[in-house]
Amino acid sequence: MEYKYPHLCSPITLGRTTFRNRMFSAPMGGTDITNDGCIGPKSRAFYELRAKGGAAAVTVSECMVHPATDGSHAYHLDESILNSLANATYAADAIRRHGSIPSLELSHSGMFAGTYMTDKSKQKSMAQWGPSDTVRADGVPVRALTKEMIDEIVQAYAHVAGLAKRAGFELLMIHGGHGWLINQFLSPLFNHREDEYGGSLENRCRFAIEVLKAVREAVGPFFPIEFRMSGSEFVEGGYDLDEGVRIAQMIEPYVDLIHVSSGTYQKTFGITHPSMFTEHGRNVFLAAEIKKHVSKPVATIGGLNDPAQMEEIIASGKADVVYMARALLADPFLPNKVMANKDEDIVRCLRCFTCMAERASTSTRRCTVNPLIGREDEGDVVYPAPIRKKVLVAGGGPGGLYAAYTAARRGHQVILCEKEDKCGGILKSEQALPFKYEMYQLSGTYEKLAREAGVEIRLNTPVTKEYVEKEAPDALIIAVGSEPLVPPIEGLDGDNVVIVNNYYLEKDKVTDDVVVFGGGLAGCECAVHLGMEGKHVSIVEMRDRLAPDANVRHRPLLMAEIDKYAKVYTNHRGLCVTKEGIVCADADGKEVLIPGTTVICALGQRSRKNLVDELRGTAPFVRVIGDAERVSTITNAVYWGYHAALDI
Repeated sequence: MEYKYPHLCSPITLGRTTFRNRMFSAPMGGTDITNDGCIGPKSRAFYELRAKGGAAAVTVSECMVHPATDGSHAYHLDESILNSLANATYAADAIRRHGSIPSLELSHSGMFAGTYMTDKSKQKSMAQWGPSDTVRADGVPVRALTKEMIDEIVQAYAHVAGLAKRAGFELLMIHGGHGWLINQFLSPLFNHREDEYGGSLENRCRFAIEVLKAVREAVGPFFPIEFRMSGSEFVEGGYDLDEGVRIAQMIEPYVDLIHVSSGTYQKTFGITHPSMFTEHGRNVFLAAEIKKHVSKPVATIGGLNDPAQMEEIIASGKADVVYMARALLADPFLPNKVMANKDEDIVRCLRCFTCMAERASTSTRRCTVNPLIGREDEGDVVYPAPIRKKVLVAGGGPGGLYAAYTAARRGHQVILCEKEDKCGGILKSEQALPFKYEMYQLSGTYEKLAREAGVEIRLNTPVTKEYVEKEAPDALIIAVGSEPLVPPIEGLDGDNVVIVNNYYLEKDKVTDDVVVFGGGLAGCECAVHLGMEGKHVSIVEMRDRLAPDANVRHRPLLMAEIDKYAKVYTNHRGLCVTKEGIVCADADGKEVLIPGTTVICALGQRSRKNLVDELRGTAPFVRVIGDAERVSTITNAVYWGYHAALDI
């Protein structure tokens, strides 16, 4: 077989272990961690799905090696804990039986111990340990590790490494980046010691090298060891790429793979995890530079989801391995699709941070475009329905398309009707915003998958009560979405007003001075785009904060972009729209004009309740999904659509 992406599909050997391709699954926290730190069954299924999808290696994250100084917020591997070794073995086996190499990330949080799963009051009562005495930005004191404690932690790395090998893991990733303990020793930002572990770079690397030597002794000469490092910390007082190169050179003799990431904990979230506002692969240059100065293979990571880009990275010698995290949540089968030359079927990660926001808010996982994530133990196979039925889906947005696709996979006769001349629903509006183009692509991917699964798509076909009665389906899924909220404000129907949903159709009407009326997520993202185009942009919002509907991971990054590109007027209630802008009442009730020759109306959406009410009761099985049920998120639309189809 001739591969479309031959370099990406080629195997690589580390130590004496051969990996089937160059696409590795990066560390991602599991979805259930027992009270005593064991890998739960949901986590095992979470990691197994990426192995089934074709990743060459799947990394279980993170195993904390020394609970006495690192709290209890993640996995542990300790033979004294009932089921710890057994559950780790089951996890490794779940990965290995699909041809993927199971990897375990060994880590210590150092001065940030316990911050994932412990509330602030408990954090302040914990003993936090790091390279040096200090006080964290949140006021938590940190005590310097003694030489005896350092030796104990080094031996803990070795002990857990031996247990990991015993459990069936065939690759170990030593986490030396992102501001965790090893990185804290490497970094002049954190390390102010005056003994043999501080000062010069040689001294700051000493702890990392001691850990790597101890791990090597525990696992033997041919077992592959990977070191994950930040190529640059991108913070004042931290180390830069030049020093990152020197760190890589110093640890090179002790490892088989140098995994180059970026940034440091709590300071560079949007760099370590590139957002939609940055280019894909924004950290690849770090790996490329380090690779010039070392002889061991180098891995790269950072918002990668395009096989063509990843092929170029390998082919041009920038790196030897590409790691993906969020991309393999969006589509766990991305590697298999690449290996089968079916990259057009890949469901792309949107870099929307739904996955990480859910992790922060509920300690679980969800993915906007993949309803399996976090629920992998319920099964990833769509089984045929016992009775083939006729299913009508009203609406071709993301929820309707995914519902139709799933119902067709179950063997049903599926008809999807879309009232407009193209599918996509509200996602069609995203094509005009370059940093959200993947959301626009999503509907095209879903439509392709649905058609290939056998869905009959009828465009320019609104669904009415009479239409349903004529088709007489066994099941009706109502996915008619929402419509823009345009209140009866004077002037809001003027020629200088563009509804945000229609911006992609009317962008040529938009002048260089714009007022965005409404500071929700849609308005803010449109404002950022307009600012990036060089326009003068103001945002008018009646509430006291912008984008409360944005998730907790995306919102801070969005606000940083707003600071660069827009002038903000919160607590301003729009009274009327004129040719000169929007007349508002400010917080004191005083009338002010926010100038702008174009107004973007972004005042929200409302469900098409009248149509939904008309269609209720027209089939034996009726389910309302997405914005038609309640104005919400793509995540909910896709999830509800998937399960509606499973229920038929």
